[in-house]
Amino acid sequence: MSRIGRLPISIPSAVTVSVDGNEVAVKGPKGELTLAVASPIEVKVEEGQVLVTRPDDERESRSLHGLTRTLINNNIIGVTEGYSKGLEVVGTGYRVQQKGGSIEFALGFSHPVLVDPPAGITFTVEGTNKVTVAGIDKQAVGEAAANIRKIKKPEPYKGKGIRYAGEIVRRKAGKAGK
Repeated sequence: MSRIGRLPISIPSAVTVSVDGNEVAVKGPKGELTLAVASPIEVKVEEGQVLVTRPDDERESRSLHGLTRTLINNNIIGVTEGYSKGLEVVGTGYRVQQKGGSIEFALGFSHPVLVDPPAGITFTVEGTNKVTVAGIDKQAVGEAAANIRKIKKPEPYKGKGIRYAGEIVRRKAGKAGK
């Protein structure tokens, strides 16, 4: 048995979970998320808990068991608390500012870079070098943050670029003089 998959998921009081065939819908105070469950895995709601079971010990069933349980748990956390990811802009002259719902970066390019938020994602800017990406879908928040970081990754010589909050950039030594 999967150690993660066999654990029941407790449902908070403000959240409702409904199972319709292979669709699991989670509704809470921050919004609603749905998840399509892969075919061999079964999901049941009993006594304020969500139980994820698998019919056999085939390789595919074992691999999907823990994954499905974790995805449902992530949806429950998302509709109650939400997810956020912090980004830092590091470099002389590098800055970010809010333009309505979008954000605009000055990253040393010949033009400013404007980033629009995907559906269900909000951007907030603190100061001129911190951005917070927030939303209820964990995967969408991580993907939006990764796409922003991809604009100008931190380079290894001076560490300039966009990095995750708390990310440590391995630095390289420059050219050695004679």
